[in-house]
Amino acid sequence: MSTVAFSIRRFRSDQPEFRQYLETEAVVGVDSTTDVEPAVREIIDTVRARGVEALLNYTARFDGVKLTVEALEVTTEERRAALRKAPKEEVRALKAAAKRIRAYQKKLVPKGWMASRGDETLGQKVTPMDRVGLYVPGGKAAYPSSVLMNAIPAKIAGVPEVVMVTPPGRDGIPPLVLAAAEVAGVDRIFRVGGAQAVAALAYGSAGLPRVDKIVGPGNKYVAAAKRLVFGAVSIDMIAGPSEILVLADGTANPDWVAMDLLSQAEHDEDAVPRFITWTPGLVDKVAAALEVHSAALSRSAIARASLARHGVLVETKTREEAVELANRFAAEHLEICCDDAEALLAGIRHAGAIFLGHHTPEAVGDYVAGPNHVLPTGGTARFSSPLGPYDFIKRSSVIRFGPQALAAEGRNITTLADAEGLTAHGNSVRIRQ
Repeated sequence: MSTVAFSIRRFRSDQPEFRQYLETEAVVGVDSTTDVEPAVREIIDTVRARGVEALLNYTARFDGVKLTVEALEVTTEERRAALRKAPKEEVRALKAAAKRIRAYQKKLVPKGWMASRGDETLGQKVTPMDRVGLYVPGGKAAYPSSVLMNAIPAKIAGVPEVVMVTPPGRDGIPPLVLAAAEVAGVDRIFRVGGAQAVAALAYGSAGLPRVDKIVGPGNKYVAAAKRLVFGAVSIDMIAGPSEILVLADGTANPDWVAMDLLSQAEHDEDAVPRFITWTPGLVDKVAAALEVHSAALSRSAIARASLARHGVLVETKTREEAVELANRFAAEHLEICCDDAEALLAGIRHAGAIFLGHHTPEAVGDYVAGPNHVLPTGGTARFSSPLGPYDFIKRSSVIRFGPQALAAEGRNITTLADAEGLTAHGNSVRIRQ
């Protein structure tokens, strides 16, 4: 049983205290990285200047592992051995999940197009990036499912080479993480983590090839490094704490709702579990269920700390008000636990992933459903989307004008060019006429 006391805030939507909460605490974003940025900038500069020597020194200093240049990259035999060593049932589940993820992600691949009229052709060419870097954290944050979710969309997009970096760890890279990389089709794996790994991927160093984009979660130092190298490479996002919002009416099972809230609260102390209902009395039932079930978790102390810091249970006057609150929170994960969940779906404008009905816990999306579990946090679902193949492609405009098309639009071009004082622009058309 947990030794951490249970605590969670409860509100009615018409309370002044709740309005104050909305104004001051509704958005829980990524922690600022400004305090570590000077140290991270020094690491990046050192890796750029000293290459492999810096990588090996930082690995020994921060990870407590002394490596040689030859040992930086995981060999093909080591990868195959990990696949054999990993528990068979877990590998089977990884392969089953990968199959469903591929099937869903294939439907998201953007297509180019071309359209002609007379001697004019316009279109768009879609091209995958050449090389993508995948950062996989070590320790308790090393989730094999995240390897699948980051690598498979890149391969589905047509990226020829996915390069994975992960801290070596005193006990080595977990076999299931290497097995997930094999299942996902990762091309190369390097034993290096932290800001130094991000720098090596961004600029190319010590045999690590320079990539076009870096994806994957990490600690504050990794997040700061991604911020600092953005521009030299693309990045996916700077992720904040995990979030879940459950909308429910009287048909919902309070125990099920409580467990779904706890499924995110157990991630870390800063996770954000929220619950909204328009059914009187349901808040009390969910609170009671949370107290019972949180005490029995293996990560009970973490879950209860999350509930105390960021958990809220809210009762609104109407269903419509609950839906508008959900849009204001713009949660990473949104569950709608009602018999008529589809009826509420039309009103949802902002959410990373939406789970409909009583039998769709958020964990379904984490592992096997197929949509990506890499989702916008901190209210950024207002303008961001789940990771997908579209994040690993570029779009190029295609334009072809023949003599008739140029003659038809020439006057408009020269008029606008002259208005902007760009004589050569206008002359480039006139000389052809």
